[in-house]
Amino acid sequence: MSEIRLGILGGGQLGSMLSVAAKKLNIKTIIYSDDKNSPAQNFCDDFLFGDYMDKNKIYEFVNKVNIITYEFENIPYKTLNEINKSKTVNPKPSINRLIQHRLAEKDFINKLNIRTTRYVGIEKKSDLESLNDFLPGILKTTTMGYDGKGQYPIKSLDELNELNIDFSKEYILEKLVKLKKEISVIITRFAYNRYEIYEAIENIHENQILKRSKIPADISDKLIGQSREWSKQIAEELKYIGTLCVEFFIDRNDNLYVNEIAPRVHNSGHLTINAFNISQFENHIRAVCSLEQIPLKKLNNAEMTNLIGNQIIPYRQNKDLKDNEFFFDYLKKEIKDNRKMGHLTKIL
Repeated sequence: MSEIRLGILGGGQLGSMLSVAAKKLNIKTIIYSDDKNSPAQNFCDDFLFGDYMDKNKIYEFVNKVNIITYEFENIPYKTLNEINKSKTVNPKPSINRLIQHRLAEKDFINKLNIRTTRYVGIEKKSDLESLNDFLPGILKTTTMGYDGKGQYPIKSLDELNELNIDFSKEYILEKLVKLKKEISVIITRFAYNRYEIYEAIENIHENQILKRSKIPADISDKLIGQSREWSKQIAEELKYIGTLCVEFFIDRNDNLYVNEIAPRVHNSGHLTINAFNISQFENHIRAVCSLEQIPLKKLNNAEMTNLIGNQIIPYRQNKDLKDNEFFFDYLKKEIKDNRKMGHLTKIL
Protein backbone atom coordinates (compact mmCIF):
# COMPACT_ATOMS: atom_id res chain seq x y z
CA MET A 1 0.00 0.00 0.00
CA SER A 2 1.73 3.18 -1.17
CA GLU A 3 -0.12 5.84 0.82
CA ILE A 4 -2.22 4.91 3.85
CA ARG A 5 -5.34 7.03 4.30
CA LEU A 6 -6.84 6.10 7.66
CA GLY A 7 -10.49 6.89 8.30
CA ILE A 8 -11.42 7.54 11.93
CA LEU A 9 -15.07 7.52 13.01
CA GLY A 10 -15.50 9.96 15.89
CA GLY A 11 -13.90 13.36 16.37
CA GLY A 12 -13.20 13.78 20.09
CA GLN A 13 -9.90 13.93 21.94
CA LEU A 14 -9.09 10.28 21.19
CA GLY A 15 -9.51 10.93 17.46
CA SER A 16 -7.26 13.98 17.85
CA MET A 17 -4.48 11.97 19.50
CA LEU A 18 -4.81 9.16 16.96
CA SER A 19 -4.38 11.77 14.20
CA VAL A 20 -1.25 13.18 15.86
CA ALA A 21 0.21 9.66 16.18
CA ALA A 22 -0.64 8.87 12.54
CA LYS A 23 1.08 12.04 11.31
CA LYS A 24 4.30 10.87 12.97
CA LEU A 25 4.05 7.71 10.81
CA ASN A 26 3.28 9.70 7.60
CA ILE A 27 -0.29 8.41 7.56
CA LYS A 28 -3.08 10.74 6.46
CA THR A 29 -6.20 10.79 8.67
CA ILE A 30 -9.76 11.57 7.62
CA ILE A 31 -12.17 12.11 10.52
CA TYR A 32 -15.93 11.52 10.23
CA SER A 33 -18.03 12.93 13.07
CA ASP A 34 -21.63 13.86 13.80
CA ASP A 35 -20.40 16.92 15.75
CA LYS A 36 -19.50 19.85 13.51
CA ASN A 37 -17.39 21.29 16.36
CA SER A 38 -15.33 18.11 16.78
CA PRO A 39 -11.89 19.06 18.16
CA ALA A 40 -10.19 16.38 16.04
CA GLN A 41 -10.63 18.54 12.94
CA ASN A 42 -7.74 20.64 14.33
CA PHE A 43 -5.40 17.65 14.06
CA CYS A 44 -6.51 15.54 11.06
CA ASP A 45 -5.86 15.96 7.32
CA ASP A 46 -9.52 15.99 6.28
CA PHE A 47 -12.82 16.25 8.16
CA LEU A 48 -16.35 15.21 7.24
CA PHE A 49 -19.42 16.16 9.24
CA GLY A 50 -22.53 14.00 9.02
CA ASP A 51 -24.87 11.65 10.83
CA TYR A 52 -23.50 8.14 11.40
CA MET A 53 -26.57 6.74 9.63
CA ASP A 54 -26.30 9.07 6.59
CA LYS A 55 -25.51 6.57 3.82
CA ASN A 56 -24.45 9.17 1.25
CA LYS A 57 -22.05 10.94 3.61
CA ILE A 58 -20.63 7.64 4.87
CA TYR A 59 -20.12 6.54 1.23
CA GLU A 60 -18.21 9.77 0.57
CA PHE A 61 -16.05 9.08 3.64
CA VAL A 62 -15.36 5.44 2.67
CA ASN A 63 -14.20 6.51 -0.79
CA LYS A 64 -11.57 8.81 0.72
CA VAL A 65 -9.86 6.13 2.86
CA ASN A 66 -8.40 2.63 2.62
CA ILE A 67 -8.51 1.51 6.29
CA ILE A 68 -11.04 2.47 8.98
CA THR A 69 -11.02 2.55 12.77
CA TYR A 70 -13.07 4.32 15.44
CA GLU A 71 -12.38 6.33 18.58
CA PHE A 72 -15.42 5.36 20.65
CA GLU A 73 -17.70 2.36 20.85
CA ASN A 74 -21.11 3.93 20.28
CA ILE A 75 -20.89 4.13 16.48
CA PRO A 76 -23.96 2.24 15.16
CA TYR A 77 -23.08 -1.40 14.45
CA LYS A 78 -25.15 -1.28 11.24
CA THR A 79 -22.92 1.52 9.90
CA LEU A 80 -19.67 -0.24 10.84
CA ASN A 81 -20.86 -3.51 9.33
CA GLU A 82 -21.89 -1.84 6.07
CA ILE A 83 -18.53 -0.04 5.79
CA ASN A 84 -16.67 -3.31 6.49
CA LYS A 85 -18.16 -4.84 3.31
CA SER A 86 -16.00 -2.55 1.17
CA LYS A 87 -13.13 -1.39 3.43
CA THR A 88 -11.45 -3.10 6.40
CA VAL A 89 -12.71 -1.89 9.78
CA ASN A 90 -10.49 -2.60 12.80
CA PRO A 91 -11.40 -3.53 15.47
CA LYS A 92 -14.00 -5.62 13.62
CA PRO A 93 -17.65 -4.47 13.94
CA SER A 94 -18.83 -7.62 15.78
CA ILE A 95 -16.59 -6.63 18.72
CA ASN A 96 -18.25 -3.24 18.85
CA ARG A 97 -21.71 -4.80 18.83
CA LEU A 98 -20.78 -7.07 21.76
CA ILE A 99 -19.27 -4.34 23.89
CA GLN A 100 -22.05 -1.82 23.16
CA HIS A 101 -24.28 -4.06 25.29
CA ARG A 102 -23.16 -4.32 28.94
CA LEU A 103 -25.10 -7.52 29.64
CA ALA A 104 -23.65 -9.30 26.57
CA GLU A 105 -20.19 -8.02 27.51
CA LYS A 106 -20.44 -9.38 31.08
CA ASP A 107 -21.73 -12.75 29.79
CA PHE A 108 -18.78 -12.93 27.36
CA ILE A 109 -16.25 -12.26 30.15
CA ASN A 110 -17.84 -14.82 32.49
CA LYS A 111 -17.77 -17.50 29.78
CA LEU A 112 -13.97 -17.10 29.77
CA ASN A 113 -13.98 -17.95 33.51
CA ILE A 114 -12.86 -14.41 34.27
CA ARG A 115 -14.33 -12.87 37.40
CA THR A 116 -16.75 -9.93 37.26
CA THR A 117 -18.93 -8.48 39.96
CA ARG A 118 -22.35 -10.20 40.31
CA TYR A 119 -24.91 -8.81 37.87
CA VAL A 120 -28.45 -9.30 36.62
CA GLY A 121 -30.49 -7.94 33.69
CA ILE A 122 -33.38 -5.56 34.53
CA GLU A 123 -36.27 -4.97 32.12
CA LYS A 124 -38.83 -3.36 34.44
CA LYS A 125 -39.00 -1.74 37.85
CA SER A 126 -40.60 -4.77 39.49
CA ASP A 127 -37.52 -6.88 38.55
CA LEU A 128 -35.61 -4.98 41.23
CA GLU A 129 -37.99 -5.75 44.09
CA SER A 130 -36.59 -9.21 44.85
CA LEU A 131 -32.94 -8.31 44.37
CA ASN A 132 -31.96 -7.07 47.81
CA ASP A 133 -28.84 -9.26 47.82
CA PHE A 134 -27.50 -7.29 44.80
CA LEU A 135 -27.53 -4.09 46.86
CA PRO A 136 -25.71 -1.84 47.31
CA GLY A 137 -25.35 -1.85 43.56
CA ILE A 138 -25.21 0.32 40.50
CA LEU A 139 -27.97 0.30 37.89
CA LYS A 140 -26.65 1.02 34.37
CA THR A 141 -28.30 1.26 30.99
CA THR A 142 -27.20 -1.77 28.95
CA THR A 143 -26.30 0.49 26.03
CA MET A 144 -24.78 3.97 25.71
CA GLY A 145 -23.67 6.01 28.71
CA TYR A 146 -20.14 6.83 29.84
CA ASP A 147 -18.51 9.05 32.48
CA GLY A 148 -21.38 8.25 34.85
CA LYS A 149 -24.20 8.98 32.36
CA GLY A 150 -27.10 6.48 32.52
CA GLN A 151 -25.87 5.14 35.87
CA TYR A 152 -27.71 5.09 39.20
CA PRO A 153 -26.05 4.02 42.46
CA ILE A 154 -28.68 2.28 44.66
CA LYS A 155 -28.06 1.48 48.34
CA SER A 156 -31.52 0.16 49.16
CA LEU A 157 -34.86 -0.53 47.47
CA ASP A 158 -36.35 2.45 49.36
CA GLU A 159 -34.40 4.78 47.08
CA LEU A 160 -36.05 3.54 43.89
CA ASN A 161 -38.98 5.94 43.98
CA GLU A 162 -36.67 8.90 44.51
CA LEU A 163 -34.62 8.12 41.41
CA ASN A 164 -35.98 9.36 38.10
CA ILE A 165 -35.30 6.18 36.10
CA ASP A 166 -36.72 5.68 32.61
CA PHE A 167 -37.72 2.00 32.58
CA SER A 168 -38.47 2.05 28.85
CA LYS A 169 -34.72 1.30 28.61
CA GLU A 170 -33.01 -1.97 29.46
CA TYR A 171 -30.65 -2.03 32.46
CA ILE A 172 -28.06 -4.15 34.21
CA LEU A 173 -27.74 -4.16 38.00
CA GLU A 174 -24.19 -4.76 39.21
CA LYS A 175 -23.42 -5.51 42.84
CA LEU A 176 -20.82 -3.12 44.24
CA VAL A 177 -17.55 -4.60 45.44
CA LYS A 178 -15.83 -3.30 48.57
CA LEU A 179 -13.44 -1.33 46.45
CA LYS A 180 -9.78 -0.95 47.30
CA LYS A 181 -8.40 0.17 43.93
CA GLU A 182 -9.22 0.55 40.25
CA ILE A 183 -6.66 -0.30 37.59
CA SER A 184 -6.60 -0.61 33.82
CA VAL A 185 -4.46 -2.62 31.44
CA ILE A 186 -3.92 -1.35 27.92
CA ILE A 187 -2.96 -3.95 25.36
CA THR A 188 -2.33 -3.72 21.62
CA ARG A 189 -2.90 -6.94 19.70
CA PHE A 190 -1.28 -7.13 16.25
CA ALA A 191 -2.15 -10.73 15.33
CA TYR A 192 -2.40 -14.22 16.84
CA ASN A 193 -0.31 -14.21 20.04
CA ARG A 194 1.40 -10.93 19.05
CA TYR A 195 0.92 -8.26 21.70
CA GLU A 196 2.39 -5.21 23.34
CA ILE A 197 1.06 -4.79 26.89
CA TYR A 198 1.50 -1.61 28.90
CA GLU A 199 2.20 -1.62 32.61
CA ALA A 200 -0.94 -1.75 34.79
CA ILE A 201 -2.24 1.77 35.47
CA GLU A 202 -3.80 2.84 38.79
CA ASN A 203 -6.87 5.06 38.40
CA ILE A 204 -8.75 7.44 40.68
CA HIS A 205 -12.29 8.52 39.79
CA GLU A 206 -14.29 11.50 41.06
CA ASN A 207 -18.05 11.66 40.37
CA GLN A 208 -17.66 8.57 38.15
CA ILE A 209 -15.22 10.43 35.86
CA LEU A 210 -11.54 9.49 35.66
CA LYS A 211 -9.52 12.12 37.51
CA ARG A 212 -6.00 10.71 37.77
CA SER A 213 -3.97 7.81 36.41
CA LYS A 214 -0.48 6.78 37.45
CA ILE A 215 2.24 4.22 36.91
CA PRO A 216 3.46 2.19 38.62
CA ALA A 217 0.20 0.96 40.16
CA ASP A 218 0.56 0.19 43.84
CA ILE A 219 -0.54 -3.46 43.60
CA SER A 220 1.02 -6.91 44.12
CA ASP A 221 2.98 -8.80 41.46
CA LYS A 222 0.25 -11.46 41.57
CA LEU A 223 -2.42 -8.91 40.57
CA ILE A 224 -0.16 -7.44 37.89
CA GLY A 225 0.30 -10.91 36.39
CA GLN A 226 -3.38 -11.83 36.62
CA SER A 227 -4.57 -8.56 35.05
CA ARG A 228 -2.12 -9.03 32.15
CA GLU A 229 -3.20 -12.64 31.57
CA TRP A 230 -6.91 -11.80 31.62
CA SER A 231 -6.34 -8.89 29.22
CA LYS A 232 -4.46 -11.18 26.80
CA GLN A 233 -7.18 -13.81 27.08
CA ILE A 234 -9.91 -11.26 26.26
CA ALA A 235 -7.98 -9.75 23.33
CA GLU A 236 -7.23 -13.20 21.89
CA GLU A 237 -10.80 -14.48 22.26
CA LEU A 238 -12.06 -11.37 20.43
CA LYS A 239 -9.35 -11.78 17.73
CA TYR A 240 -8.87 -8.09 18.36
CA ILE A 241 -6.72 -5.86 16.14
CA GLY A 242 -5.66 -2.55 17.69
CA THR A 243 -5.44 -1.10 21.18
CA LEU A 244 -7.87 -2.30 23.84
CA CYS A 245 -8.35 -1.29 27.48
CA VAL A 246 -9.57 -3.63 30.22
CA GLU A 247 -10.75 -1.86 33.39
CA PHE A 248 -10.49 -3.75 36.68
CA PHE A 249 -11.71 -3.48 40.28
CA ILE A 250 -9.62 -4.76 43.21
CA ASP A 251 -11.56 -5.43 46.41
CA ARG A 252 -10.35 -5.21 50.02
CA ASN A 253 -9.36 -8.90 49.93
CA ASP A 254 -7.19 -8.31 46.84
CA ASN A 255 -9.60 -10.12 44.51
CA LEU A 256 -9.50 -8.92 40.90
CA TYR A 257 -12.68 -8.27 38.85
CA VAL A 258 -13.08 -7.13 35.25
CA ASN A 259 -15.32 -4.07 35.25
CA GLU A 260 -15.50 -3.13 31.55
CA ILE A 261 -13.76 -3.56 28.22
CA ALA A 262 -13.14 -0.46 26.08
CA PRO A 263 -12.54 -1.51 22.43
CA ARG A 264 -10.34 1.49 21.69
CA VAL A 265 -7.57 3.67 23.04
CA HIS A 266 -8.43 4.86 26.55
CA ASN A 267 -8.28 7.95 28.75
CA SER A 268 -6.17 6.16 31.37
CA GLY A 269 -3.53 5.51 28.69
CA HIS A 270 -2.82 9.17 27.89
CA LEU A 271 0.30 8.94 30.04
CA THR A 272 1.75 6.40 27.58
CA ILE A 273 2.56 9.35 25.27
CA ASN A 274 5.28 10.52 27.69
CA ALA A 275 6.05 7.35 29.63
CA PHE A 276 6.81 4.84 26.83
CA ASN A 277 8.74 4.72 23.57
CA ILE A 278 5.48 3.99 21.71
CA SER A 279 2.16 5.45 22.90
CA GLN A 280 -1.15 3.56 22.96
CA PHE A 281 -2.21 5.75 20.02
CA GLU A 282 0.79 4.94 17.85
CA ASN A 283 0.47 1.24 18.64
CA HIS A 284 -3.20 1.32 17.63
CA ILE A 285 -2.26 2.92 14.30
CA ARG A 286 0.55 0.39 13.81
CA ALA A 287 -1.79 -2.56 14.48
CA VAL A 288 -4.79 -1.47 12.39
CA CYS A 289 -2.53 -0.43 9.48
CA SER A 290 -0.41 -3.64 9.64
CA LEU A 291 2.80 -1.73 10.35
CA GLU A 292 5.88 -2.94 12.20
CA GLN A 293 5.45 -4.05 15.82
CA ILE A 294 8.15 -2.41 17.97
CA PRO A 295 8.87 -3.79 21.47
CA LEU A 296 7.58 -1.51 24.23
CA LYS A 297 10.06 0.19 26.53
CA LYS A 298 9.01 2.12 29.61
CA LEU A 299 10.89 5.42 29.77
CA ASN A 300 9.45 6.99 32.92
CA ASN A 301 7.01 6.65 35.77
CA ALA A 302 4.18 9.11 35.23
CA GLU A 303 0.94 10.60 36.50
CA MET A 304 -1.84 12.01 34.32
CA THR A 305 -4.54 14.40 35.60
CA ASN A 306 -7.68 15.12 33.58
CA LEU A 307 -8.60 18.79 33.34
CA ILE A 308 -12.38 18.89 33.71
CA GLY A 309 -14.50 21.91 32.80
CA ASN A 310 -13.03 25.19 34.12
CA GLN A 311 -9.84 23.46 35.30
CA ILE A 312 -8.46 24.03 31.79
CA ILE A 313 -8.54 27.84 32.10
CA PRO A 314 -5.36 28.44 34.17
CA TYR A 315 -3.40 26.19 31.79
CA ARG A 316 -4.69 28.00 28.72
CA GLN A 317 -3.74 31.34 30.27
CA ASN A 318 -0.31 30.34 31.56
CA LYS A 319 1.80 27.85 29.63
CA ASP A 320 4.71 28.11 32.10
CA LEU A 321 5.20 24.39 32.78
CA LYS A 322 7.93 22.61 34.69
CA ASP A 323 10.40 20.47 32.73
CA ASN A 324 8.60 17.29 33.82
CA GLU A 325 5.09 18.54 32.90
CA PHE A 326 3.26 18.12 29.59
CA PHE A 327 -0.03 19.94 28.93
CA PHE A 328 -2.50 18.74 26.29
CA ASP A 329 -5.37 21.01 25.25
CA TYR A 330 -8.12 19.19 23.33
CA LEU A 331 -9.16 22.52 21.76
CA LYS A 332 -12.83 22.01 22.57
CA LYS A 333 -14.66 25.26 21.88
CA GLU A 334 -17.16 25.15 24.71
CA ILE A 335 -16.22 24.64 28.36
CA LYS A 336 -18.85 22.52 30.14
CA ASP A 337 -19.10 21.03 33.61
CA ASN A 338 -17.88 17.40 33.71
CA ARG A 339 -16.37 17.75 30.23
CA LYS A 340 -12.80 16.57 29.67
CA MET A 341 -11.06 19.64 28.25
CA GLY A 342 -7.43 18.52 28.38
CA HIS A 343 -4.91 16.73 30.55
CA LEU A 344 -1.60 17.25 32.29
CA THR A 345 1.03 14.51 32.47
CA LYS A 346 3.89 14.65 34.95
CA ILE A 347 6.98 12.51 34.57
CA LEU A 348 7.92 11.18 38.02
